[in-house]
Amino acid sequence: MGFVWFWIVAVMIAAYVVLDGFDLGVGILSPFLARVEDERRTLIRSIGPVWDGNEVWLLAGGGTLYFAFPLLYASSFSGFYLPLMIVLWLLIMRGVSIELRMHIDHNVWRSFFDGLFFVASALLAIFFGAALANVIRGVPLGTDSYFFLPLWTNWRVGPQPGILDWYTVIGGVVALVSLATHGALWLVLKAPGELENRARRAASALWVALLLVTLISLPATIAVRPSALDNYEAHKILYLIPALVVATLVGILSFTRQRKPLAAFLSSCLYLVFMLVGAAVGLYPTLLPSSTDPARDITIATAITGSHSLHVGLIWWSFGLLLALAYIITSYRLFRGKVTAEAGYGH
Repeated sequence: MGFVWFWIVAVMIAAYVVLDGFDLGVGILSPFLARVEDERRTLIRSIGPVWDGNEVWLLAGGGTLYFAFPLLYASSFSGFYLPLMIVLWLLIMRGVSIELRMHIDHNVWRSFFDGLFFVASALLAIFFGAALANVIRGVPLGTDSYFFLPLWTNWRVGPQPGILDWYTVIGGVVALVSLATHGALWLVLKAPGELENRARRAASALWVALLLVTLISLPATIAVRPSALDNYEAHKILYLIPALVVATLVGILSFTRQRKPLAAFLSSCLYLVFMLVGAAVGLYPTLLPSSTDPARDITIATAITGSHSLHVGLIWWSFGLLLALAYIITSYRLFRGKVTAEAGYGH
């Protein structure tokens, strides 16, 4: 059951990154692609019916983590209290910017919320990437499995790191570039005319940056956590995962040039999934590594809840997942096709 719930949590996180990732990417690109008011409206309408539903996966992932691994939930939510509060405020500001933008017909009002939409989206991507990098790098767990991290210390990886150091900054940059690329490919699918063309050009330009940061992040991860290769060495077939990451990168570029937007977007989805799966494989069975003493690592065995609860929870989780999938399929099917400034979601 520990193995099953580890991958259930991983699936929930991957679903959030893939689904909410493209609308974060749209926010990141918004000031660079939309040049007139009609294009700004089109850009918002391209994510209008789905952005808030996508964020539900973040709540579902947190709830699943709390249910299956309560020690990990308690430790991480305590130690990462400061960045989690920042993320919470960024989520609120981003939602407010989308919902209130059209309430007053004034340039200053709209420009303020357009800027808020961009800043909140970009910082969320950076903080999510840095958060994953913190988990991979490890935190200074005490004997009671709790820890505290300042926002930064000396920017070096070591026994007493900060939330931000050179490695977690790399993680933030990878997330920023990959989600911006993801958002550009979504806009190629949803936006018409010149906005679509700009999004396609942006995706092609961002692909170069994505290739570069991906190539940097992989050896950086091995340097920070050499044990991340243990599972790969024990099961050589797992080296297919980084090979699939490369294949999805090739797919993004190739399908974008061939003007096959759906295939390019799905390649971006798979890129995000395989990057996350690769990180999860490198950590398993550790959930939160210690940067001071490996004996203090929070693992599946030390964090898992009771067996009866897990079996009952699996039934209810399966039922809830089916409902969520039905909602997603229905909403995205109804929202298929291009949007315009006049037709689409009502924001």
